[in-house]
Amino acid sequence: MKYRSQRVAYLFFATSMLLFVLQIVFGFILGFAHMGYDGLHDLIPFNAARSSHLNLLVFWLLSGFMGAAYYIVPEEAERELVSEKLAVLQWAALVVVGVTAIIGFQFGWWEGRKFLEIPRPLDYLVVVDVLLFLYVVGRTALGAERFTTTGSVLLVGLTAAALLYLPGMITFESQVLDSYFRWWVVHLWVEGVWELIMGGILSFLLIKLTGVDRELIEKWLYVIVGFTFLSGILGTGHHYYYIGTPEYWLLVGGVFSALEPLAFLGMAMYAVTMARRGGMHHENRIALFWTVGCGVMSFVGAGFLGFAHTLPQVNLWTHGTIITAMHGHMAFWGAYAMLVLAMISYAMPNMTGRKRFKGSLPEWAFWTSNVGMMGMTGAFAVAGIAQVYMERRIGMDFLAVQEAVEVHFGGVVLAACLLTLGVVLFVWNFIQYGLPSDEAIERA
Repeated sequence: MKYRSQRVAYLFFATSMLLFVLQIVFGFILGFAHMGYDGLHDLIPFNAARSSHLNLLVFWLLSGFMGAAYYIVPEEAERELVSEKLAVLQWAALVVVGVTAIIGFQFGWWEGRKFLEIPRPLDYLVVVDVLLFLYVVGRTALGAERFTTTGSVLLVGLTAAALLYLPGMITFESQVLDSYFRWWVVHLWVEGVWELIMGGILSFLLIKLTGVDRELIEKWLYVIVGFTFLSGILGTGHHYYYIGTPEYWLLVGGVFSALEPLAFLGMAMYAVTMARRGGMHHENRIALFWTVGCGVMSFVGAGFLGFAHTLPQVNLWTHGTIITAMHGHMAFWGAYAMLVLAMISYAMPNMTGRKRFKGSLPEWAFWTSNVGMMGMTGAFAVAGIAQVYMERRIGMDFLAVQEAVEVHFGGVVLAACLLTLGVVLFVWNFIQYGLPSDEAIERA
């Protein structure tokens, strides 16, 4: 850690870990409910658990991105954050909004729009919080004598993510228009501007961990992120097939959805090639595992599995089924969860001065969590294919089909136990690092 203000990242990383564990708890509630064991329904209704599970995912990833920005921007700008106190205030405001939203869900306080459930008063607080965040990192970057391509891509992605939150605050009486602009937030985040953030963080980690020349890595960063961003924007059309939008979205969404796997394949090849080309054998191997794994698993989850069911001829049958959960779980894990875990794995030794990345614990965390996620993806795939055949092809009743696929959610829960073991090991390793240390700055 080169700059004292980088230690602010610890608050965001610790919050991410706590919210991640809480998200998994709600995931188990949903898994057992799908198995037919919904004993908590009177206390935590299924819809409240589902909204909590989804929104905790968004909150812990955003907290991780913000922590990464507070760590990366000072190094790329070669100066301290303009205000460490404002950064801490922004963290506290984020926590208040997140906690209020999750508690509110349990009491039915929400808008009821999928993925954008938080009530309108909290929407305004989110906007204020994000503007404060952008002020701190933006002023730090713009006031620097030098600011890199890596830092610029990260900052552009964060700014665009903030701007694209605004269309989700517009409501329409027309369900078609409401869904149309809602996807501007949901899809253009995860398959658009979040990929800019992903590219910026991956670039930073590869520069630090592989020893490959910055100029070479950033040259490829332009190409990969540009192609990913282009396909992600127009690929939004595959959400418009069946909401009443014009027919040309079938063509636009289909074509650019087919291109999205190529962009993610490029991201995977980018990470693997830079890791192999690097002449530096960094001692923090586990951070490199998570970094390269992010590129590979994002291609599998977001690229390949996304392509497998978003083409119009396939999506006609799979839209809104468990197949979507199959794609979503692996995509979010590979592209963004592993990215945040990679950043934490790299930053924590530098902030604390403790080399807790050595030994079997962090490697067991990596392998068990990834094998568990692959098992969950497989179980979701089997359940989804069965659902599509029975419900969409044969015409069985929805609830009868849900009962028929309960057995497959037993597999989901078993695989989730393995994933949870890996996450618990990672969190325990995180706790072992302790708090950021001034001695780490002095040694740097």
